[in-house]
Amino acid sequence: MSKTLLIVESPAKAKTLDRYLGAAYTVKASVGHVRDLPQRDLGVDVEKDFAVKYVTIKGKEKVLKELKAAAKKADRILLGPDPDREGEAIAFHVVEALGVKDKPIKRVLFNEITKKAVLHAVENPVELDEKKFDSQQARRILDRLVGYKLSPFLWKMVKRGLSAGRVQSVAVRVVLEREKAIREFVPREYWNLFATLEGRVPPPIARS
Repeated sequence: MSKTLLIVESPAKAKTLDRYLGAAYTVKASVGHVRDLPQRDLGVDVEKDFAVKYVTIKGKEKVLKELKAAAKKADRILLGPDPDREGEAIAFHVVEALGVKDKPIKRVLFNEITKKAVLHAVENPVELDEKKFDSQQARRILDRLVGYKLSPFLWKMVKRGLSAGRVQSVAVRVVLEREKAIREFVPREYWNLFATLEGRVPPPIARS
């Protein structure tokens, strides 16, 4: 009997799916992301078309070892992280980490965790969505390029431990622009005039 390895994010979800799918499937969890940009290095080469360097997240070595062992025993591999950009990134990183070249690898999308929906998803797998992965990767790179350079400035000027990324940086700019407008405001005297008028409404002009 052929064996399918299904990899999802959550251990709790893995247990539920294991009950639904039966003996033909082995269900494992990646427990979220398995790879990311290095913590103590920029990890993005802006001189070489923003090439990225990913490393295994600290503490995920055991998870990857279990996934690789299960992948060796499987005839095909299905990747079932959440159906969003983060989930797509997790799927791509799991593929890279497993290093499997000789087995079919497909993506399954679980929009709800009911037995009917799960069975339909595994029976209708799709290809990994590279555009969705690139979208998440671009966001992650932008976080790193902005935050890695701006956060040390915050540590120096405000408080150590603060982080600044693509969202925080924009928010800080909005605050700064508003503060600048407040300081540059020049008060001018002005009056509001109110009037109550009475009169006869003229008849409409006849048109020939």
